[in-house]
Formats: sequence, structure tokens, C-alpha cells
Amino acid sequence: MQNEEEHLKKVTNEIESMLSTMKFGSIKLVVQDGKVIQLEKSEKVRVK
Repeated sequence: MQNEEEHLKKVTNEIESMLSTMKFGSIKLVVQDGKVIQLEKSEKVRVK
């Protein structure tokens, strides 16, 4: 159980880090066997 909690905390921290550095875009979570195994960040830059 502790290992799962540690994994979830790492994923949460990584998502928070990604969110803090982007203005527009998306974050995709890839899940396998009920666990997040990959995060993908797609960022858009708006030019006015």
C-alpha cells in the first residue's frame, strides 16, 4: 500500500510541476494495470 501511495504522490507532484509551467495545452495520462505509467504534455503557444 505504501508503494502505491508513493507512486501516486510522485504522479501528483509531476502533474503540478507541468501545470505550473504552462499557459495553454493539455496533459495526457497513460494508464496500465490501474497505474499511471506515462505523462504527456502538449503545450500551445498563442501568437497575437
